[in-house]
Amino acid sequence: MAAKMEEGMNIRRIVLDVDKAISKPAVTELAEAICRVEGVEAVNITVTEIDIETVGFNVTIEGENISYPDLVQAIEHTGAAVHSIDQLVAGSRIVEEIKRGRT
Repeated sequence: MAAKMEEGMNIRRIVLDVDKAISKPAVTELAEAICRVEGVEAVNITVTEIDIETVGFNVTIEGENISYPDLVQAIEHTGAAVHSIDQLVAGSRIVEEIKRGRT
């Protein structure tokens, strides 16, 4: 089940863990549905797992004022499912993650 987002938050990037059945939807159908969501400027869908019945994806979406509820609805309408939010960037600009090394 997808997490609830605060209304009015300027979501600029969101990375989702999404699963779909092997047969449907096609990756292009999923991308088209995401691109139709208001505020979405770009999407990157990367296959992370394939098993007998499902395909897992990391879905990175960037834009301005992306509506999380509309995004989840668009994804679920294709027959795919959002499992988790793996990254969220919000505010007036994008802050890149800085990897820290452990000594």
